[in-house]
Amino acid sequence: MENYNNLKELIALADKDAVAFFEKGNSTAGIRLRRTLQQVKISATAVRQEISEKKKRK
Repeated sequence: MENYNNLKELIALADKDAVAFFEKGNSTAGIRLRRTLQQVKISATAVRQEISEKKKRK
């Protein structure tokens, strides 16, 4: 569940940077957004693995 909560926090951060980049034209926010989205990808993979492991244990 910890990985899932981490994923939700990353998405919230990405949302703030997306607004700053797309609506306000802040190019630095675009860099942060790309970095955060890469972390989202890694975190989502961890959540998927956690789900698979839990299903196998049943």
